[in-house]
Amino acid sequence: MVDLVQTAAVPPGNRHDGPGSLSNIKGKKSSKKSRGRRGKQSRKRRNKRKRNNRTPPPILPPEAEEGNIEYKLKLVNPTQYRFEHLATQLKWRLQEGRGEAVYQIGVEDNGLLVGLTEADMKGSLKTLKRMAEKVGADITLLREREVDYGFDRNTRKIAEVLVRKVPDDQQFLDLRVAVLGNVDSGKSTLLGVLTQGELDNGRGRARLNLFRHLHEIQTGRTSSISFEILGFNSKGEVVNYSESRTAEEICESSSKMITFIDLAGHHKYLKTTVFGLTSYCPDFAMLVVSANTGIAGTTREHLGLAMALKVPIFIVVSKVDLCSRGTVERTVRQLERVLKQPGCNKIPMVVMNPDDAVTAAQQFTQSACITPIFTLSSVSGESLDLLKIFLNILPPLSNSKEQEELMQQLTEFQVDEIYSVPDVGTVVGGTLYSGVCREGERLVVGPTEEGRFLRLKVGSIQRNRSACRVLKAGQAATLALGNFDRSLLRKGMVMVSPKMNPTICCQFEAAIVLLFHAKTFRRGSQVTVHVGNVRQTATVECLHGKDELRTGERAVVRFRFIKHPEYLRLSAKLLFREGVTKGIGHVTRLLPQDQNLNHNQNLQDY
Repeated sequence: MVDLVQTAAVPPGNRHDGPGSLSNIKGKKSSKKSRGRRGKQSRKRRNKRKRNNRTPPPILPPEAEEGNIEYKLKLVNPTQYRFEHLATQLKWRLQEGRGEAVYQIGVEDNGLLVGLTEADMKGSLKTLKRMAEKVGADITLLREREVDYGFDRNTRKIAEVLVRKVPDDQQFLDLRVAVLGNVDSGKSTLLGVLTQGELDNGRGRARLNLFRHLHEIQTGRTSSISFEILGFNSKGEVVNYSESRTAEEICESSSKMITFIDLAGHHKYLKTTVFGLTSYCPDFAMLVVSANTGIAGTTREHLGLAMALKVPIFIVVSKVDLCSRGTVERTVRQLERVLKQPGCNKIPMVVMNPDDAVTAAQQFTQSACITPIFTLSSVSGESLDLLKIFLNILPPLSNSKEQEELMQQLTEFQVDEIYSVPDVGTVVGGTLYSGVCREGERLVVGPTEEGRFLRLKVGSIQRNRSACRVLKAGQAATLALGNFDRSLLRKGMVMVSPKMNPTICCQFEAAIVLLFHAKTFRRGSQVTVHVGNVRQTATVECLHGKDELRTGERAVVRFRFIKHPEYLRLSAKLLFREGVTKGIGHVTRLLPQDQNLNHNQNLQDY
């Protein structure tokens, strides 16, 4: 008894139990049991965590009442009344998307991706096709995705479908894309391949049809602004100059038209490039970068110009057939670093497959931060189809409501180009900023050097080399003016409704930020100012609140045109340059001419 008590009283650390002692054997048995219990408990906890931590159901943003995107859970065997309602709804979505709509099948209105079985999906697509036929449209299946929740053994899918139609008045959807990039980066060659339908031979054969002057053919360098068209029909198929089509046939066969504005890459033609960006109002900009040279020459400058003018930009890395995969990846990494810098704040998205191209096209217009990057070759045709998919799905930036509001305003047409055509007379090219222009309409053009406007009559109208009876706001076209004297016209003029009282000015004020200047920017400095289609040298009259400006500083500056008055709009974007001096801003105040006479006195008959 005494021995047992003494043994129990010994502290654990002072025990001298041998390996075969009774206490050690009991301890081993108890530890095995406890380990077994702990193992079962940990397995239960893991299984419980797995059940609780299942991947949540994927979800899209909730459906918006406006816009051209529609969610539908199921479209199987609708009643006649329901079918009529669905067709009316489709017509509304097409109107919102200016002839295009995207249907997400298998998705609830709150964005939950439920998915459909194979039979239900087949029935829903059949119903959607009937709906499209009723409103005069075609459908194209963009992609199908499987939805896996883990507890449902049946495969469920969601489908993304593009519905496209030709508007009732035969006005196709037109998007303008400015093509930027350093000299010899392959801009004109890429456009030649896209629009002609034939790959390049590696020596620039594809670009020959794009050049307008002999010296461009001899040097291989673009010095002027040229326009090329690429069409897509209602089924999403490419329509270009292949199969000996004419421009008129392309316009007749296309539901959607991409107009490429080919700009110059050489630094000595920078004023032409800036004029193309400010005057032609591009919807998007495509920056072409050569894979073997990377970011060089005017690449950064062109990127900065597009961002300063707030033009959404996507990037094409060309000539991937000339270099190794490692060189291409190094160029892409270099672009990603530049795009992520604080000045850009962009999110690069490298497009590798058709699914990426669809996602990039949709997110590109929804978020200003997304910048898709394509890697392709104009010689081998590698990844060229991905760019075509992207351009086919790319939606317009403005919806039908915004266009309707512009159409309700008075007519205003910007004069960007002036031609003399045999048997036609004087022809002007440009963009209709607001209102509607019809054949036979009477307008006034100006301002002249004296600040007056001249009356004229519009003859015929052409869009993309095909006849057009009505021109709507936001569309580019050429107008025939008959025997109107060409010497009275110049780039930068506007053609407006006689009902409008246009404000012309020699002086104006603008809130600017100086991007770069070698020394200081002060009173008396002379710069070339670009405001829309206006391009003229101006003198700095004064800087409000400051004596001088340095790089990165902001101020309100008064400019004075040195040659003749111009027509400007308030809040218009402004860009000025002279040598290495560059700045951006917007017009805040117009100072009309002191000698402005009565509106009727300022109108003259030609």
